[in-house]
Amino acid sequence: MKIFRGFQHPGVARACALTIGNFDGVHRGHQAMLALLAGEAQQRGLPSCVLTFEPHPRDYFARAHRRPEMAPARIGTLRDKLCELARCGVQQAVVLPFNARLAALPAQAFIDQVLVAGLGARYVLVGDDFRFGSQRAGDYAMLDAAGQAQGFDVARMNSYEVHGQRVSSSAVRGALAAGDMGEAARLLGRPYSISGHVVHGRKLGRELGREGGSGGFPTLNLRFSHWKSAASGIFAVRVHGLSDQPLPGVANLGVRPSLDASDINGGRVLLETHCLHWPAHLGPEGGYGKIIRVELLHKLHDERKYESLQALTAGIAADCDEARAYFAASTPATHAETRRQTTRDRI
Repeated sequence: MKIFRGFQHPGVARACALTIGNFDGVHRGHQAMLALLAGEAQQRGLPSCVLTFEPHPRDYFARAHRRPEMAPARIGTLRDKLCELARCGVQQAVVLPFNARLAALPAQAFIDQVLVAGLGARYVLVGDDFRFGSQRAGDYAMLDAAGQAQGFDVARMNSYEVHGQRVSSSAVRGALAAGDMGEAARLLGRPYSISGHVVHGRKLGRELGREGGSGGFPTLNLRFSHWKSAASGIFAVRVHGLSDQPLPGVANLGVRPSLDASDINGGRVLLETHCLHWPAHLGPEGGYGKIIRVELLHKLHDERKYESLQALTAGIAADCDEARAYFAASTPATHAETRRQTTRDRI
């Protein structure tokens, strides 16, 4: 998949079949839309294209109005979103900066400058609640009328439902906030996961517990590049990217309340993962710089503040024991239920 920051780039296709949205989480509803887009693109001999925005428009308005509560909790990072779009067969993704200029762009100007002149849209697929342009003045009827006048087709996809429940990013956020990882996986069509480069932290984990001969709890640290993650707490996880087989582990997603906010990560959201079985061939420093993907399978509990390093060590040891019990009780069939959907499953 080709990725572009903005559409004013010589590599952007001069014509495309397009869909537009934030695609936070790339859930089953998004997947169904992307499958439909791929079919239309192939039939028309056009590349499939997704136009998405960074930051999320509600993030922008939350900052502009100094009301952080308006910002939605983020399901995935931009990296994870783009990886999932590529896995769904999207051929081109255009990430448009959402800024004051775009926020003030009238709906007709958005059609003229972005869809027609910028992306050469020949087919535009949108959701049933799609709105666009300044003050969200544009809707499906306006887009459809513009398509008839300006030479592109417009289609609308109704909400995607599973057992009568509308699949949406809001529903995924709700499941993650409740710690219901099974429900989140059902809505996403896969286990909820976070990926990225392993970065250096304080290296505190490897020191914890060494006095007792445990060897410490070395962690793999991934930065979650948004201040408000949809999930938080302690989880039993599976780690992909360190060996041929996924590794079981336990992870903390959050701001680490037991540590000083002035630590090396500056109080930002971090995913810290301890593998229950560290591959010996990697050595103690083997994880840094690697790209890994961590599946959050089961929530153990919310983040806790420990008053001493000794208490923190005991808490991590207890979390490891609970994670081991989870994996011991899990069966291959349980994990298979959250496999990635095929195209046939999605449509």
